[in-house]
Amino acid sequence: MGLVRLRIREFASERGWTIEEVSERSGIAYTTVKNYAKSPGLATVDVTSLQKLAQTFDVLMEDLFEVVQE
Repeated sequence: MGLVRLRIREFASERGWTIEEVSERSGIAYTTVKNYAKSPGLATVDVTSLQKLAQTFDVLMEDLFEVVQE
């Protein structure tokens, strides 16, 4: 199973948003967004959260993550 890194900090930075603002705009708990943003590699991610983040950043879901380990 591979690990993925979510590009939350990159997208937030492009928009001038803090992680707290991403949380408020997406409706995802701050601690969850913070954990996703700080993690160098995740094995599992909640699909509903990915959908909300993609909508918040106005990007495709697959643009939100990159594979960091196969």
